[in-house]
Amino acid sequence: MKKLFVVLLLVSIMMVMAFAKDHLIVGTTDKIRILDPADCYDYFSSNILQNTLAGPVDYEVGTANLKPWIFESWEAASNSTEYTFKVNKDAEFMNGNPIDAEVVKWNLDRSMRLDGQPAFLLTDIIESVEVLDEYTVKITLQRPFSAFVSVLGYTVAFPVDPEETPEDEFFTGIPTASGPYYVADWQRDVRIVLEENPNYFGPKPLTKTIVINFYENASTLRLALESGEIDLAYRELDPRDFLAFKEKGEFAVYEGRSPMIREIVFQCQSENLSDKTVRQALSYAVDRKAIVGDVFAGTAEPLFTLIPGGMWGHKGTMPARNLDKAKALLKEAGYSEDNPLEVDFWYTPSHYGSTEADVAQVLAEAIQETGMVNVNLKYAEWGTYVEYFLNGTMEMFLLGWFPDYLDPDNYMWPFLSEAGAKSMGAYYQNDTITDLMLQAREHSEVLDRTIDYAKIQDMLTEEVPYVPLWQGTQQCVAKPEVQGINLEPTQIFRYYILSLED
Repeated sequence: MKKLFVVLLLVSIMMVMAFAKDHLIVGTTDKIRILDPADCYDYFSSNILQNTLAGPVDYEVGTANLKPWIFESWEAASNSTEYTFKVNKDAEFMNGNPIDAEVVKWNLDRSMRLDGQPAFLLTDIIESVEVLDEYTVKITLQRPFSAFVSVLGYTVAFPVDPEETPEDEFFTGIPTASGPYYVADWQRDVRIVLEENPNYFGPKPLTKTIVINFYENASTLRLALESGEIDLAYRELDPRDFLAFKEKGEFAVYEGRSPMIREIVFQCQSENLSDKTVRQALSYAVDRKAIVGDVFAGTAEPLFTLIPGGMWGHKGTMPARNLDKAKALLKEAGYSEDNPLEVDFWYTPSHYGSTEADVAQVLAEAIQETGMVNVNLKYAEWGTYVEYFLNGTMEMFLLGWFPDYLDPDNYMWPFLSEAGAKSMGAYYQNDTITDLMLQAREHSEVLDRTIDYAKIQDMLTEEVPYVPLWQGTQQCVAKPEVQGINLEPTQIFRYYILSLED
């Protein structure tokens, strides 16, 4: 009887919403992993937090320019290692609890102590957090870092309510809101409903209710859009479906260059891939053109370095496909047609959209063209996949990267620092590269940092802990009456600026 009541209640809610004008329905194939900022490190989970929690700083819409949020102002000392932040006295959680200096310190300390997936973004930088008065925080860094404030714009620094959050463990529920929306309902992998937060200290959302429906694959997402079940589709339509929508002109189509990159990760301590000669051979064997042309129908572009095109510091140093070179390196490493390398290659079938299995197959076939490698394709759903690569279980696998903060450092340090590489599943460390990254962090001039990053990218051609594959595009398809869609360089998708025309 209880189950029937719940079903009828949900049907009633959806019927009311069908006639309302203050809601908007989004469709996606992405998933939410966890909504605890201390352990949240995947795109869609972070994006929900970006719409329901307030962070220390934010970006101006559509730009890479930082602006105040919880921190209304800040200044750096002359030694460049001490930052003083003033907390906005109006900032509070939806339950009325204030966000003050003690709350900020409690959260930063908690994130670092719990050592979740994104914790290294803080622990590798911050020396200490000190409360100076009720609304003033001082953060002391281990060493100068010119892009430090940008890091505070990522969700690992977003505060949650200490009164409702376990101090010494991650929580798997819903944090109390402090941003434009709160989570009114969440049925994992089915639906999440965002409602306007009446106590938000910033501007009110343009649309009171956002419903996000989760779909199993790109085909069901496309059908939901065509049937009018949803108002917009964001992450991930099949590339050919996207192009078809673009050609027909019945829907509004949004497309923009993205700082999102995709790469192969090598577990550099694994038995098969600890030899960099083998990793070099595999990097020569991959076929980026086939991926971009055959799988993505030209909606992506090949990438030959970790720093994406369009960002300063980018230097494409990785080699293009060369089967002869790949074969020569495999022979040098002791492999042949009679003694092939046996390697497991992992992918996750739905987290990155319906194209992922095709990408894995294209890569496997390209590598096996050497005649000296047998690729065993394996897959796991996202939750298990994350567990596997964090534990070092997978020796070779596909991964994607969305920026935490818009700076080339975010494509270097998370991949190549000891803690960062472990969080990526690469288990790689190179002291020379670490020293160069630290040196780049201390420089205030872009030119000096660019020189350091060029040296690192040159070294990665030799070391190959990762094989950058392609750089994606941001895509969204919506009904023409949906307004406010902004595909930002930060990758932040802001539901609170969306609206429906009458």
